[in-house]
Amino acid sequence: MFTLKITVLITVIVSLNYELCFCGCAHAEYKIDRQCCPMCAPGNRVLWHCTDDTSTTCVPCPELTYIDEPSGFTKCFTCTMCDENRGLSVNKACTRSSDTVCGPLKGFYCPERNKGSCTFAVKHSECSPGQYIKQAGTGSTDTVCADCEGDTYSNGSFSSCLPHTKCEALGLTETNPGTKSSDSECGNPPALAIIISSVIVTLILITVVSVLTIIYIRKKKHPKHSGKLYSVCSEYNYEIYSCFI
Repeated sequence: MFTLKITVLITVIVSLNYELCFCGCAHAEYKIDRQCCPMCAPGNRVLWHCTDDTSTTCVPCPELTYIDEPSGFTKCFTCTMCDENRGLSVNKACTRSSDTVCGPLKGFYCPERNKGSCTFAVKHSECSPGQYIKQAGTGSTDTVCADCEGDTYSNGSFSSCLPHTKCEALGLTETNPGTKSSDSECGNPPALAIIISSVIVTLILITVVSVLTIIYIRKKKHPKHSGKLYSVCSEYNYEIYSCFI
């Protein structure tokens, strides 16, 4: 009786183990209708499944479709389209055995990838006026901006902040002081002020020279007779100042 039980138990275990082994297909096979069939190679799909007498029949994927690994698929996948509206461009065209590889457009970066292909892209950030580009954006990273410090400026597109122009050093007048986002503005000294100053100085010089010239001439003409001339004028009742006209 005991021997019979052991025999039955062994039979059940062997049968169960056979069932378990039969349920698992080999690495390069797929299961269909309780049967293991050979997979089709990448770039091909199943046209007819295998039978007891025939192997799997495979055919190439149609144009603009693909299968990128061995499979038992009866349909190929549609190639991915790189949408410019999502900031994408084609890095590698689709083939029967590989999908399209998308990358970011110029001025964009890719924050998310799937199997090496960019799924969507984001436009690089623009630095604000008063900031400079500390690190330029790449295909996988965004632009890094930093603030200008001290007596420097940037309009947001510079790779470094520039020092403000010193107008005085150029012999010019500062018309607008520099800010964090703009340079100093220089201009020539006011022309009217220069002209007026020049005219005034010229008139003063002419007046001084004229007065000195007149004094010199009068002294030269009447060096000793100024007293007699005064007496004669008084005698004839002329005004004193008329004698010098």
